[in-house]
Amino acid sequence: MTREQYILATQQNNLRTENAQFYPVGIYGWRKRCLYFFVLLLLVTMIVNLAMTIWILKVMNFTVDGMGNLRVTKKGVRLEGISEFLLPLYVKEIHSRKDSPVVFQSDRNITVNARNENGQLTGQMTVGADAVEAHCKRFEVKSHEDEKILFMADEDEIVIGADRLRVTGTEGSIFEHSVETPHIRAGPSQDLRLESPTRSLTMEAPKGVHISAVAGEFKASCRKELHLQSTDGEIFLNADNIRLGNLPHGSYSSSTPNAVGPRQTVYELCICPNGKLYLSPAGASSTCQLHSNFCLWS
Repeated sequence: MTREQYILATQQNNLRTENAQFYPVGIYGWRKRCLYFFVLLLLVTMIVNLAMTIWILKVMNFTVDGMGNLRVTKKGVRLEGISEFLLPLYVKEIHSRKDSPVVFQSDRNITVNARNENGQLTGQMTVGADAVEAHCKRFEVKSHEDEKILFMADEDEIVIGADRLRVTGTEGSIFEHSVETPHIRAGPSQDLRLESPTRSLTMEAPKGVHISAVAGEFKASCRKELHLQSTDGEIFLNADNIRLGNLPHGSYSSSTPNAVGPRQTVYELCICPNGKLYLSPAGASSTCQLHSNFCLWS
């Protein structure tokens, strides 16, 4: 290349450099101001959220062990104080502290449901203002020490396993159907009364019915007839004195010439063919035949 060609090429490069435009790099103008505004707004929002989080943690008493009266332990969840549940509560076991009971309160009622693995309802207990209802296949009440069944009820029967059943109501106990029991006893210094106001009272036992009054009297009274019947055995009366009151007196026969006077105080016990008893004034011999007109009219 000659000198003239070099100078000409250099002048052309200088002209291209002078004619080139320069473009600034970065964000300028209103875009920069909007970016700063959004950054400042984000910073303020973060500060407010942090302050609200700290306030919530303070008010709700969040700690490492739990929240407020709720403590999370290895055995489960421990709740202290009064708590209110607005939605259903699903738990496996509920225990109280050793020195305080568990109290459930509700404005309407308290319902406890038990379900199986398929979600079907198997048992329900409702405590309401008017009644306590339990819906289940079998209801049991057991003792605390030996878990003895004190009360059990199902569709077939009701079992009371307590050693003593006491009815303290003034009207007693009313049974609409039969009652099977080995022993009925009244309380100390109290009378035992079995009564059927409008129907009959029947006591049956295949090996016998024993009625005993150790330190008192035994009375059987009725309006019409009192029957003592033994189909295969006998009726045995064993006492120092056997008294039959209000027995009728036999009437005098018109063919009796030697009738005993009416002032007689000793009488003879006579029996009619139909089994009725009557009194006949006693004499030197039997006078039942002489006063047997009573059997004709009875």
